[in-house]
Amino acid sequence: MNRPEPRAMALAATLSPSRRATLLLSGLGLAALVALAGPAPAQDDTAETQAEGSEIITSHGYSFFGDLKYPADFEHFDFVNPEAPKGGEIAIEASGTFDSLNPFTVKGRAGALSSMMYESLLGEAADDYNGAYCLLCESVEYPADKSWVIFHMRPEAKFSDGTPLTAHDVVFSHNLFIEQGLPSFSSGVKKLVLGAEALDDYTVKFTFADGVSRRSLIEQVGGGTVFSQKWFEETGARLDEPRFETSPGSGPYMLDSYDVDRRIVYKRNPDYWGADLPINQGRWNFDTIRVEYFADDSAAFEAFKAGEYTFRQETSSRQWANQYNFPAVQEGHVVKEDLPDGMPPNNTGFVFNLAKEKFADVRVREAIALAFNFEWTNESLQYGLFKHRESYFQDTPLQAEGVPEGAELAFLESLGDVVPPELFTEPARGVHESRASRLNDRRNLGRAMELLDEAGWTVGDDGKRRNANGQLLTLDFPISSSSAPSVQPILDNYAQNLMALGIEPKFEVVDPSQYTNRRRDREYDMLYGGYRAGLGTGTGLLQMYGSAEAEFSVFNPAGIASPLIDDIIYASLETETQEEQDASLMALDRALRHEFLMVPTWYKSGYWVAYYDMYEHPDIPPYDLGYLDFWWYNADRAEELRAAGALR
Repeated sequence: MNRPEPRAMALAATLSPSRRATLLLSGLGLAALVALAGPAPAQDDTAETQAEGSEIITSHGYSFFGDLKYPADFEHFDFVNPEAPKGGEIAIEASGTFDSLNPFTVKGRAGALSSMMYESLLGEAADDYNGAYCLLCESVEYPADKSWVIFHMRPEAKFSDGTPLTAHDVVFSHNLFIEQGLPSFSSGVKKLVLGAEALDDYTVKFTFADGVSRRSLIEQVGGGTVFSQKWFEETGARLDEPRFETSPGSGPYMLDSYDVDRRIVYKRNPDYWGADLPINQGRWNFDTIRVEYFADDSAAFEAFKAGEYTFRQETSSRQWANQYNFPAVQEGHVVKEDLPDGMPPNNTGFVFNLAKEKFADVRVREAIALAFNFEWTNESLQYGLFKHRESYFQDTPLQAEGVPEGAELAFLESLGDVVPPELFTEPARGVHESRASRLNDRRNLGRAMELLDEAGWTVGDDGKRRNANGQLLTLDFPISSSSAPSVQPILDNYAQNLMALGIEPKFEVVDPSQYTNRRRDREYDMLYGGYRAGLGTGTGLLQMYGSAEAEFSVFNPAGIASPLIDDIIYASLETETQEEQDASLMALDRALRHEFLMVPTWYKSGYWVAYYDMYEHPDIPPYDLGYLDFWWYNADRAEELRAAGALR
């Protein structure tokens, strides 16, 4: 499917030339910043001039606007405890199965944390959303127009097998992702990155295409996983196929052992080359990270109560509200915390497969949404612990409200007639309200029936809806068997209201591998899923919402392909100020809600965590819970727990 030519590209010249810092979108593995080229050098950066007069910036990291939080001589990130002790184990759970330890396979189901063994040229800070800092590189160099970037690498970097990590490995890895990576990723990157070149053993250059936005490009190539070229060439392994043999990584952890569908253990590499870098101080503190696998969440929770694993991030409101009263909690052996999260909630809900003809009429989608009673669900099944999400930038200044005004209005007007008139005159689409006292809110169900009638889906003598061709209105909705048990009663009650409308829901529980395959192949009418949230613009938005990869992008479960959304994203990539960027994302929020690609469901801000009281953590930074990263182990407390019989 070809993307319609965006009007936004022609409008770039009308935007303000001023430049200042903003936030980025971190999702899909890409750190996507939100501004055009041309920042002033960051503090402690250096700039020089080439013979032809273009400014060259050299830095210890990268931020699109040059506003790195940490200077070149920083000793450690502010959010870590640089004196954190090393040692001990943290054990977490995973539900379902795995048939590969290759995290990048496009087939099967990869084991949990199987990507943690690998590193990239740039690393991130959990308190600097728009900054990336040298990890495998020691400096980064680029011109003011960001037409290319050079990474000067650390000669001491090496893989876990002791072999050196060089610029040739970086080039090989980049090309490997292009040739064997996800189609939605490789097709996008090929349009933006012309090539990678090893200038010598420890210098690598990426050159970018002309006429494209410079956002996300340096972070994208700097954030790419680096593999051992030697290992891949010797073994003949492919990136896109499942396998249990792992290539050596350069990261702080390496694979220790695995038992298929039962357990994976990673151990800290005692010879990790980067242990003393400032970017790593106070981090990677556990000697081992153990992942225990369970058939479903119920089994996993029982195992946590028994001490079979030691850290749990809770997602079930039912369990959080009334099941953390087991002896280990009562005796103070297990800590229960509600920790802050500075990111907007992920955009989850009941996602429509928009490729299905039955969903072409928005009235059908609206009717299906009206059958979901959030208020009753939250009060009756979720203990009143959630809120109803309506925005793609929920609870942030980017959330569209009312009718467009000011900078958002000007942005929408600049796009021309691709914007439907109602977007200017109607308030941003919200979520419907339902009565909490009863599941079948008659007002909403009555309105839903009217919409279905208007859309040509009429009720027959058997109470079921059919279109003019006699086709039943059915909903094929797969559910992973590893899902939390609290999901099933929610869907069962949703099904009651759908059936009351004459719709035939088919909620089918399938094993995790089958669910993964059906999701990838779009073999569903609806599913519970969604899109990652962020705080800025970037090329990652095209993978999630753009038309070019809509038919096959795993990041776009609805398959949304809209000229309106395309033009907004492309215009957003060309904004040059914070105000323009914010206005474009507010417009994107308004347009996505107008397109109605999912039934918004519940959210909460913050993390629910429970853990055996042998772990400690600093104040949680805005953008990462970090329990595998900057938490640490209290050996004395662990011995006390063992003596008390709290741990196995």
